[in-house]
Amino acid sequence: MKKKTYDAAFKKEAIRLVEEQREKAATVARKLGVTNKTMYRWIGEYRQDGEQAFPGKGHLKPDDAEWRKLKRENEELREENEILKKAAAIFAKHQR
Repeated sequence: MKKKTYDAAFKKEAIRLVEEQREKAATVARKLGVTNKTMYRWIGEYRQDGEQAFPGKGHLKPDDAEWRKLKRENEELREENEILKKAAAIFAKHQR
């Protein structure tokens, strides 16, 4: 059975019904055909991340994207540092 996916607009509208229209999360979940657990997870994600919640499949939240970029940059700098250490050792060896 293929898992259903819902876009960010759908999730935000569902949350709006709960938060602004004061409908119960369980009622909204039932109307939309999602589980209560799913509805409460969406609400939690939205409360935590606001408009940055639900970036979509294959996309990262801006903070996560920045973290990934910095991690990759750090790995590259470590590799460059190791290369420079080896080069310095080779030059020091030849100057003796």
